[in-house]
Amino acid sequence: MPLADRAIVRALPVAFSGALSLIASSAFADQSPSFDCARAASSAETLVCNDAELAKLDRELADHFAQALAAAKEGEAAGGQSVAELRAYQRGWIKGRDDCWKAQDLRECVEASYRMRDAELVATWMLEEPINTVTWVCDGDPANQVTTMFFDTDLPSVRFERGDSVDVGYLARTASGARYDGSFGRYIWTKGDEATYRDPGGEGEEYTCELAAEG
Repeated sequence: MPLADRAIVRALPVAFSGALSLIASSAFADQSPSFDCARAASSAETLVCNDAELAKLDRELADHFAQALAAAKEGEAAGGQSVAELRAYQRGWIKGRDDCWKAQDLRECVEASYRMRDAELVATWMLEEPINTVTWVCDGDPANQVTTMFFDTDLPSVRFERGDSVDVGYLARTASGARYDGSFGRYIWTKGDEATYRDPGGEGEEYTCELAAEG
């Protein structure tokens, strides 16, 4: 065999090994969370770095946060937050996630924290198309309406629109129907074409609501 050919043959294992290392490194990067695990600063972050499912949730959340941030920078009003407010909310969320070390089940707490924040970003900033949008007329008064937009997030969520106010709710466990709990005691409990809606304003009144007539 010519010397040149021998050199090529000897080089093949080295090149093949390098290619495998590059592929492995790329695959590892695809499985890593959005932050540098070498700088993990809490038990929650350490857990995420060692859990593929949680790392995936972290990457998805980071992507949605980037989308929300871009929308805030463009001055879009869908989220009703400035860039500074959005960043402050995210810092608050990170602190809450890191406080999961106090929970009885660290992993359960961290996973729930990610799913809830991701659903909140999607519904607040309309990062996905809602799977259904429903307007309800409450107590038979056409002026007393609430619009609900439902999102197929990991934690099923709803966007409440009532007057100028916007809120986000999450699917709760119920024996019948579907109930979504929002902020400050707000909720909507749907059963077919009817719903019970609780408004946190004033004394937290409950209303009996029906689907608004189309057209």
